Amino acid sequence: MTRRRSRYRSLASLQRDNRVCHACTDAGYPLESLPIVQPYEGQRAYMFGQAPGAQEGLERRPWRGRAGRTLRRWLAFDEDAFYATFYCASVTRCYPGKAPSGRGDRTATPQEQELCAFWRHWELELIRPRLIVPVGGLAVRCLLGVKSVSECVGRRFEHDGAVAIPLPHPSGASGWLNDPANHERVAEASALIRAELDALGRR
Repeated sequence: MTRRRSRYRSLASLQRDNRVCHACTDAGYPLESLPIVQPYEGQRAYMFGQAPGAQEGLERRPWRGRAGRTLRRWLAFDEDAFYATFYCASVTRCYPGKAPSGRGDRTATPQEQELCAFWRHWELELIRPRLIVPVGGLAVRCLLGVKSVSECVGRRFEHDGAVAIPLPHPSGASGWLNDPANHERVAEASALIRAELDALGRR
């Protein structure tokens, strides 16, 4: 049974409940994995994506597919450094399945997004990250209220006392990266993220 407490005092108890959540399947949505929840080991930054993909659903770990490899290349991190630096979460926590069009994965409905927002609220409350990296248009809209990645990639934002630096989604299904000018924006955003991480390491 899905359990949601009125208050959480530790991330361990929050994650324990998140791992067995099935609120969206109870509501009738066709999900294809259990929730993906990364262990918290004192990561300095919070990475906020859209939803797990098929590979993530199989491995039960975030950013395991091609998009994850692209993301790590942008940031110049190997796997160990990436997972040690970023606590990775997403708008929705289960693999939603393929899109009806066959191109890319299904975008979670607004109700699914709302059902999962509970977990994000408590993660941010308990972790209190100094740096948040929203990845992709859906994550940017949910977290910052910005309509498109074109107006925010390469910029710094403030979010509840944290610095937020958006990135586009690294999926091959996105056409946004076909514009050479957008590659420059990604490089600028990646440099901002590395600089902010360096500054956090000095505090």
